[in-house]
Amino acid sequence: MSFSPQPLPDPSAPLRAAVRWGIAGLIALAVVGSLVASLIAGWAGLWGALIGVAVGGGFILCTALAVLFTEKMPPATSGLVLLGSWLLKMILAIVVLGVLKGMDFYSKGALAAVIVLALIIVLGAETIGLVRVKVPYVDTVDPESDSK
Repeated sequence: MSFSPQPLPDPSAPLRAAVRWGIAGLIALAVVGSLVASLIAGWAGLWGALIGVAVGGGFILCTALAVLFTEKMPPATSGLVLLGSWLLKMILAIVVLGVLKGMDFYSKGALAAVIVLALIIVLGAETIGLVRVKVPYVDTVDPESDSK
């Protein structure tokens, strides 16, 4: 009988799976939300849903992508990038919503509903992606490096 160990998964596999699931959930919401909103409110509903998907889904996915891209950086740098990305997202969300405030080409109800649904669906999808990936809690240690 021979023993051939399975290779350890990449430590970033859960995060990559979370981003994939988040994007899939966001695409599903974009399709379903746009259809439902356009049936209820016409073109204004379609625009409201699409803007809601971009604002709500982009907000959450940017955080996951920032964590994924900074995983190999030192903790201080990673924290700085995450804080900077959060600040940038807040500024962009305020600017986008401020610019849209005076416009009437979109449905405000569809926008609000889809933003809330995007936050819930993308976070749920990312959680499913994280939970489904099996990564061991221990690392392999080279016996020679332990003795030094």
